[in-house]
Amino acid sequence: MPTLEHNGKAFTVDEDGFLTTGMEEWNTDWVEYVKGVEGISDLTDEHWKVINTLQEYYKKNGIAPMVRILSKTTGFPLKRIYELFPSGPGKGACKMAGLPKPTGCV
Repeated sequence: MPTLEHNGKAFTVDEDGFLTTGMEEWNTDWVEYVKGVEGISDLTDEHWKVINTLQEYYKKNGIAPMVRILSKTTGFPLKRIYELFPSGPGKGACKMAGLPKPTGCV
């Protein structure tokens, strides 16, 4: 598995750049790395609400929520989630939250 470094921390990632150890290796350095890759200038409370919602759902269910569930749980329309995470809820938000790459329609 490839590794990447950010702020002196090494992260093990898959071929798509998702953490292979999931939330075990997740920390604020990872969030800062993905933020830069995503082109997000500042993380807002809305970003954190999506990240926390994804992590809580994953801890309970072992998978990322479908976009309908994510939208309903956060109260954000899908359009707003794409504004917050330009590459989308599956690629950008799940990656930033430390979830494995989603296999279904997220």
